[in-house]
Amino acid sequence: MNYGSIRYILGWILRLEGVFMLPPVLVGLIYRENIWKDYLLCAVISCSVGAFLSFRKPKKMTFYAREGFITVALSWMVMSLVGALPFYISGEIPCYIDALFEIVSGFTTTGASILMDVEALSHANLFWRSFSHWIGGMGVLVFMLAILPLAGGGQNLHLMKAESPGPSVSKLVPKLRQTAGYLYGIYFAMTLLEFVLLLCGHMPVFDAVCVSFGTAGTGGFGTKADSMGGYGPYLQNVVTVFMLLFGVNFSVYFLILVKKWKDAFQITEVRCYFGVYAIITILITLNLTASAGGFLENLHHAAFQAASVMTTTGFSTVDFNLWPECSKNLMIVLMFIGACAGSTGGGIKVSRVVIYYKTIKKELDYLIHPRSVKAVQMDGKRIEHTVVRAANVFLIAYIGIYVVSLLLISLDNFDFITSFTAIAATINNIGPGLELVGPMGNFAVFSDCSKLVLIFDMLAGRLEVFPMLVFLMPSTWRK
Repeated sequence: MNYGSIRYILGWILRLEGVFMLPPVLVGLIYRENIWKDYLLCAVISCSVGAFLSFRKPKKMTFYAREGFITVALSWMVMSLVGALPFYISGEIPCYIDALFEIVSGFTTTGASILMDVEALSHANLFWRSFSHWIGGMGVLVFMLAILPLAGGGQNLHLMKAESPGPSVSKLVPKLRQTAGYLYGIYFAMTLLEFVLLLCGHMPVFDAVCVSFGTAGTGGFGTKADSMGGYGPYLQNVVTVFMLLFGVNFSVYFLILVKKWKDAFQITEVRCYFGVYAIITILITLNLTASAGGFLENLHHAAFQAASVMTTTGFSTVDFNLWPECSKNLMIVLMFIGACAGSTGGGIKVSRVVIYYKTIKKELDYLIHPRSVKAVQMDGKRIEHTVVRAANVFLIAYIGIYVVSLLLISLDNFDFITSFTAIAATINNIGPGLELVGPMGNFAVFSDCSKLVLIFDMLAGRLEVFPMLVFLMPSTWRK
């Protein structure tokens, strides 16, 4: 284990986090809130500790998969522990575990909250909540790879694979640092475009910034108690479109930039992603229309909520907890499917669902025709056995964590739907669940022990399970 390289990278993570805390300082000064002093103090502490850890670069920066997983897991934990300090020091979230829950929910782009009254927060804290979505959406280590020369590209790929969502990660261009730069360039440009379009709909500047951050990171923290319910149809439609766009694999946008249009639009995962979204939206619309309301109004809300849940953003225009049972069950299905691999969304990922479907089909064909030899393919290419195996192991680990988490939080004695969807909302990085943790509820009802379980689930879901499990394995730390 190369502890020197891990220590060095953690130091840079803290230095970057200290820099990220400076915009809330500016927001506090603009709105004349004394809380800017708390953010400045936390920024100085973070930068100072980070500078101490990364003062001297190790002579040997070589690290492999094990170091990559450990570094990513530790980075997100340390980043969350420090990121919660402004909430706690300011006194607006007086319990540190609650503050930790809130910032982990922000960094992991979950959007689950323990706050009873969001609008009572200062502008600086509201900004930090939403900004944490934008930081965590693409990944802070991807950002660091884009601006800092660390180790060689092949070794940096271990960091990128451990942090990026999806069953596999590859370089868009030969140099990994250039790949990270392209990803963040696309990410920034799309965020800026949404911000401009929201301003065109007369959304206040502060709200437009926070909503853009929340949409880009597919997080869902808003500045209003009713989330997006109080805004007009134009603004809601803009957010719907961008939630869907940020749920697409960012490799598609790179292919479009280099004018490989045919390759971009022939990706199976993307076609399945939009196909599932369209089908579920139509089914929910028909189910709602059969109960009450006009078709176009129901289509509008169904399109928004389906996009919000499938991309694991968590914004809401209505309380879908009040929808008919069929519509709520369809929403639960979307919670588990999630967005595309290589996007800012969470969930199991469409690519894995496609792999599972093709694997089942292959096995059924083999039962009927035992002598046939077929390989699982996607986009006309054979899927490597290691990818299929990793997808299967992911599902087993995912189910194991889900079951254990459900048993642990059931000690709080809430109803099954509340507990089941609370796990689904956190491990899939969605935000709202159903019943007590629905769009108009929050997670404050859970005990501190249950909140710690849910915090682990949020981190495990954002980091695709494996980094957190590798971190907990005793054999990882043996020589």
